[in-house]
Amino acid sequence: MTRTDLAPTRPGDPQLHRSYRHCRQLNARHGKTFFLATRMLAPDQRPAVHALYGFARRADDILDDFDPHREPAERARQLDALAAYFRDRNADADDVLPAVLDTAERYRIPTALFDAFLASMRMDLTVTDYPDRGALDTYIYGSAEVIGLQLLPVLGTTCTDEAAPYAAALGKAFQLTNFLRDVGEDLLRDRVYLPADELAAFGVDRDLLHWCLARQRTEPRIRKALAAQHALTREIYRYARGGIALLHRRSRPCVTTAATLYSEILDRIEDSDFAVFDHRATVPNRRRAQVGATGLMRAWWARHMNR
Repeated sequence: MTRTDLAPTRPGDPQLHRSYRHCRQLNARHGKTFFLATRMLAPDQRPAVHALYGFARRADDILDDFDPHREPAERARQLDALAAYFRDRNADADDVLPAVLDTAERYRIPTALFDAFLASMRMDLTVTDYPDRGALDTYIYGSAEVIGLQLLPVLGTTCTDEAAPYAAALGKAFQLTNFLRDVGEDLLRDRVYLPADELAAFGVDRDLLHWCLARQRTEPRIRKALAAQHALTREIYRYARGGIALLHRRSRPCVTTAATLYSEILDRIEDSDFAVFDHRATVPNRRRAQVGATGLMRAWWARHMNR
């Protein structure tokens, strides 16, 4: 497919081009690991990825900013408005929507994937705990797995049906990594994104989590519970990596880079002995640069030497 084939469906539309630029800026500002990985994509793929990130970021901003004057009902109205604008294709209503709608149209991304995402975002308005893995998985499908499925048409696959479970699993692994890294931050928002019954098996409940947050330390029972969640997340990464070979060759360096850097957040969590209450685990800049440079070299080779 040529670059012309991938031009915006409304060429010369300044609003559309402003929207794509805005989504890119959101990705660069807020999704540093993800944005680094997008640099390994071909130039014609990047705008769509930025647009999908921008849509997810818009919903996150509605839910997670700390403005004390915004009541849950107001957040619900804003989220419902975003859903209505997307459903009615009212691109003028939001600065990310022109790019998102254009991307969905060009790549024929099913509307059901966006609906599932917004359904999980609505859960964040009222749900603060998940009693078991099944309940959490329902949330994760819409909040993370569908992101992987939305990206598949942009990345390209040798067989979409075969690649879909792996793409969903990688989105899930990224989300579970966030949950482990952000236990303390999520508690400040009155949320616990770990299955209550699995925590209880180690003698952990919400009160103990708050006790650790107040003292900025990880109690031994919580350390064991987090280690079990850590091991489960590792297994999902192992499975998800098996699907990278099903992507088009030019997209593999991007996904490999993202999977490598995100999974290494788990290394940092483990290296800290699960000290998730007093600092946020991050991959050092030097390591990010090293992985990024390798990915860029592989991406260049895939695009220019395998035609």
